[in-house]
Amino acid sequence: MLARLVGRQALASNYYLRRSVMSAANGSQGITFSSRLKEGRALAEDVWSIYNVANLPADCINLGQGYMNFPPPKWVTEAANTALQGVAENHYSHPKGRMRLRQAIKAHYGPQFNRDLDVETEILVTSGANEGQYSVFVAFLETGDEVIMFEPFFDQYLPSVTFNGGKPVYVPLHPPKTEGKNTSNEWTIDLEELKRAITPRTKMIIVNTPHNPVGKVFTREELEGIAALAKEFNLIVMSDEVYDCLTFDGKEHVRIATLPRMWERTVTVGSAGKAFCATGWRVGWLIGPPTIIRPTLAATTRIVFCTNSPLQEAAAAGLEQAEQRGYFAKQREEYAERRKILTDAFDKLGLTYTLPEGSYFILLDIKKVKFPDDYPFPPSVMGRGRDFRACWFIALEVGVSSIPVSEFYCEEHANIGEVYARFAFCKDTETLKKAAERLQKLKGYLQ
Repeated sequence: MLARLVGRQALASNYYLRRSVMSAANGSQGITFSSRLKEGRALAEDVWSIYNVANLPADCINLGQGYMNFPPPKWVTEAANTALQGVAENHYSHPKGRMRLRQAIKAHYGPQFNRDLDVETEILVTSGANEGQYSVFVAFLETGDEVIMFEPFFDQYLPSVTFNGGKPVYVPLHPPKTEGKNTSNEWTIDLEELKRAITPRTKMIIVNTPHNPVGKVFTREELEGIAALAKEFNLIVMSDEVYDCLTFDGKEHVRIATLPRMWERTVTVGSAGKAFCATGWRVGWLIGPPTIIRPTLAATTRIVFCTNSPLQEAAAAGLEQAEQRGYFAKQREEYAERRKILTDAFDKLGLTYTLPEGSYFILLDIKKVKFPDDYPFPPSVMGRGRDFRACWFIALEVGVSSIPVSEFYCEEHANIGEVYARFAFCKDTETLKKAAERLQKLKGYLQ
């Protein structure tokens, strides 16, 4: 723990040294940046920069970053092309989002929420799910307000909270207690631990289901327990459900906003990028009561004003046609096939992993992966969790990249995550089969 902390401090110190030298060279010594950048880890070299294709061998198969290597459905991209030929579609949209997309969201999601959603007051289109979440924090956090995050957490939550004066409070999901084949359902929450984390300054709880990176789909009972505490302590719930269309094995995706008396305190986050394999489009949406949407609209209007118009039209076409095309059911089948390619590879290796019941990530237990103490690791992975070195070693020696999971924990709980590597299966089957073959080289590095 100490070595990891010292290593991270060293990385930060090196950055500040370079910054000071650069400032002096530019004649701007004495100009300082905001402390919020430091508090949110924004200045630290993040995991995505370290395990970027630019830093890895050219032929390394990227199963680290969660973006697809195949295009969106043709009928959705055709809708984007059609929109680009228009006039109004290429100009500013209303900050609430284009009406066609809001109507499509209403039609698609209304039945799932058991509500006749109001397109004027209960739906807000955002520039990706991330900007939508950020706008909620802008709208509701006062300096010192606490936000509870379940670990491992999507790393963007942390700077988004701290940039807006919030204080993160971490509650870990507890990994399976037994070795062998486990599912993401066996990562559990302790409701008493959650209750102890709540203080008079607590403002919000973030729930991510299906979960990145665990793949956990929170059960109705778990969500009812969280909801009870949210109501008891008058908390907002931000429910990040961007992987709502990706659940497996008949697992039920329950929306916490549909539980008794939870609509009025819950904002649900969605994503066209995840739904239609178009992560670069940066089109997302928020669904919630007017008391949450209206202040958030005021924030997003000042942050981005509006989201790009042509791709809102394309996202609308996607939602309008998805059901008649059987799109989401087919997508689940295709992702289940992709998941199996990797799990079969891990089974052949005899390695333990968490079988995800949602999202498109698998956590592989890498405790048995051994590597030389004197292996030429770059400074960026030294002093951090063992998983950083293991993932780097696997990428260079096996040719498949993954993401170290300790990055998604606070320092106190990082030891939970450093025995895992996250592998993304949002790739075409040919790429995954090639990765599965390469992964068999790990047999020579297992203890």
